[in-house]
Amino acid sequence: MYDGASQSRAGDRRPTATATDRATVTRWRAEQMTAFESGEDCTIDPEATVGYGEFDEPTLLGDGATIRAGSIVYGDVTIGDEFTTGHDVLVREATAIGDDVLVGTKTVIDGQTRIGSHVSLQTNVYVPTETRIGSNVFVGPGAVLTNDEYPVRTDNGLEGPTIEDGASIGANATLLPGVTIGEGAFVAAGAVVTDDVPPGRLAVGAPATIESLPGPLDGPNQLS
Repeated sequence: MYDGASQSRAGDRRPTATATDRATVTRWRAEQMTAFESGEDCTIDPEATVGYGEFDEPTLLGDGATIRAGSIVYGDVTIGDEFTTGHDVLVREATAIGDDVLVGTKTVIDGQTRIGSHVSLQTNVYVPTETRIGSNVFVGPGAVLTNDEYPVRTDNGLEGPTIEDGASIGANATLLPGVTIGEGAFVAAGAVVTDDVPPGRLAVGAPATIESLPGPLDGPNQLS
């Protein structure tokens, strides 16, 4: 059994990086980077990476962005004002994000995605390629959006979900490829959505069935 205290008393030490090692890593990172442009009052942690990869188009950040340690934003990404991440967020290339968007810790946005304004993606959300998310949308922690109807079985094209304006997705919900969550609709926690959810309705269960919104949910999201 590993005993950290006894190892320490024995005088064992972890290897440390030399100045040459650090210079090599820094040079490698610089060679892998795409230019980026940021607006005013942006805070980018030294341990975050903006403009990762080699792309023809730069990454554009609006005013007031906060990007925390461990987060990576690829090149060819456009982000509006007041963008905020938690730690260890990934935003892949060919993504466009509007104003006042929160992306929680360990959330992955896997590229070729469009996200509107006043959106909250909570911790550990997965957003696949070819997904469309409107404005004033809430996606709860652990929600999984999918884009491949028959993984590794066919060559069908990828089709992510569409979440229309004002919709809410509960914690640990799963959206199957190509479904549309209508304007103002609500997906309950843990639901597995296999078909479109009409505007202003509630999807609940696995597989989800459609019900009327209960009174407390019958109104707009309070995100802005």
